[in-house]
Amino acid sequence: MADFLGLMKQAAELKSKMEAMQAELDQVEVEGASGGGLVTVKLSGKGEMKGVKIDDSLIKPSEKEIVEDLIVAAHADARRKAETVMQEKMKSVAGGLPLPPGLKLF
Repeated sequence: MADFLGLMKQAAELKSKMEAMQAELDQVEVEGASGGGLVTVKLSGKGEMKGVKIDDSLIKPSEKEIVEDLIVAAHADARRKAETVMQEKMKSVAGGLPLPPGLKLF
């Protein structure tokens, strides 16, 4: 029974840490780039797009499709970085809990 109570305490601590981490992820920003930096995208740690910057040299009607593709590529780059940040934070939050192998929290 003591093991169960200890596990419940650890679960409550994990919940508290997860809530704090979620709040922290709102404050984290990552930036992805494509086209050698011609297009950049900023995302929150949760993957919400915060901004897009396009180099003036790309703003030509005949290159509209290229710009759109570069935005998608920059977003994907930023999203991968945000996922890496989240995974690192999850490791630090769940570090002391004996979780079964293969269990994913997100």
